Amino acid sequence: MSFYTVEYFQKRKHEMEEVFNIIKPDLQELADYFLPRSVQFIARNVRKPIVKNKKILDSTPLIALRNFSSGMMSGATSPTNRWFKTSFSNIDLANDYYLKNWCARQEELTRQILYSSNFYQSLPEIYKQLGVFGFCAVGIEPDYDNIVSFKVLPIGSYYYSKDHKGKVDAFCRVYMESAKNIAEQFGSLVPDEIIESSKTNPLKLFEVVHFVEKNKFYRSKRHSSKYAKYISAVILSNKNEFLSIKGFEKFPYVVFESSASTDIDYPQDSPGICALADVKQLMTMVKEYAKAVKKIVCPTYKGPASLKNKKLADVPGAYIEEDENGRGISPVYEVNPRVLELKQEKDELKQAIKEHFYNDLFAMILSTAERGRTATEVNELKEEKMVLLSPLLEQIHNALRQILNWIYDEEIRVGILEPLKDEYSNYKLEVEFISSLVQAQKISNISSMERFTTFVSNIANAIDPILKSKLNGEKIIEDYASFANISPTQIVPADELQKIRTQSANQMNQQMQMETLSKGSQIIQNMGGVDSYGADLLARFGVI
Repeated sequence: MSFYTVEYFQKRKHEMEEVFNIIKPDLQELADYFLPRSVQFIARNVRKPIVKNKKILDSTPLIALRNFSSGMMSGATSPTNRWFKTSFSNIDLANDYYLKNWCARQEELTRQILYSSNFYQSLPEIYKQLGVFGFCAVGIEPDYDNIVSFKVLPIGSYYYSKDHKGKVDAFCRVYMESAKNIAEQFGSLVPDEIIESSKTNPLKLFEVVHFVEKNKFYRSKRHSSKYAKYISAVILSNKNEFLSIKGFEKFPYVVFESSASTDIDYPQDSPGICALADVKQLMTMVKEYAKAVKKIVCPTYKGPASLKNKKLADVPGAYIEEDENGRGISPVYEVNPRVLELKQEKDELKQAIKEHFYNDLFAMILSTAERGRTATEVNELKEEKMVLLSPLLEQIHNALRQILNWIYDEEIRVGILEPLKDEYSNYKLEVEFISSLVQAQKISNISSMERFTTFVSNIANAIDPILKSKLNGEKIIEDYASFANISPTQIVPADELQKIRTQSANQMNQQMQMETLSKGSQIIQNMGGVDSYGADLLARFGVI
């Protein structure tokens, strides 16, 4: 790969860094008011003492962000709920029993992998960074014990760019790594200096650059690493030499974004960006409110010089001394700061900040116990509020879909998932998310189905029973199970149902034949007597 040199990757890094530096001051300001310890613009500062933040004077933005992270965790990706399922897009396979069961097994395997990995431990930090900065990057690596592991990267430690479709196609990460870890990870390619440090000073840090982009020599039918879909290069900065350069078939980073645009690389909108003005105004009002309270509680005094060194008593009923002329201590000026109005404005700002982070939506479930409001009314309000989250949820689903597809490929690669049969090899697996918004939409479909079937049944009973045949019961049950997220293992497949129908029809025919024979025998007995038999009866009728 003579084309991919250290100089090439250093140049690409510099180009991406210039673009990132445009938004760097904005990211620092957001961090100052929401996440002071989440940014790392200089890799070498990783072990420097944390500077005390002096801009956060009220905990409201921290609480709002915490509630946002918790709400997204429980509402979109709760580890206790089925928040995704897999299927095949081809409509002809909708009722295929084999595929449904295969998808159910794949879903359960993926859930077990997510449980055993650090995925759910990483999600709260992912949602916090996404809520404040509008983007967050996660590194994905194969893991021998848990199949996959995740690493949430600090803001400022990486840069990325997109292709013409708005998809991330290049990623550059700058970080510090200890000599011990570098030696263990890269083995024989490590310079002698690092090998020596790993023995004498294993915790000594070195700056490392990891660059991933689309391989310009990619060939889909070539299995050599040289022709893989992505090229991955790890460079030791102080030596300007490769620690590793190889090809990847899967992009090792997933970028979460709050908004999408093909014209710019980084999002320009997020709850934190929208709430920043209110947060800054809140911090200013906190200062002014404190000044107003201080002027009331501890004002500047005036009085005669003879009382200058006298200690003022601050307990009720204390004796206040006066001079010989009857003059005592009094405030320099009377203050009427209208504290209640200031507090009201401050509370309104706090509420606005929480609304930027959808706290009112996530707290809606708690209002079911509120007097005068039924659970149905709360659910309707919740559905209305969820509409506001729809754009952000779609972006989150896009990133989660990449992670689930990455895990699926890894399941096939390591052989823990049974491959599809050959006749299904051309069909593509798709991920469907069962978020609160999607569930709310599906619940409305279920209500429509129930009203429709009830209406048809009532009309048929009142006018013509044949009208019940207008309902396709099998299709209604399949759609209802899909909308209600019922496991396919609980639904009898179409071919099995047809066998049951055939068997039932045969049994009914046999029963009808038995009833006919029984009725015929009874007629014979009634006409010819108990002892009559067929020949005697025929003779009586003159047949023989």
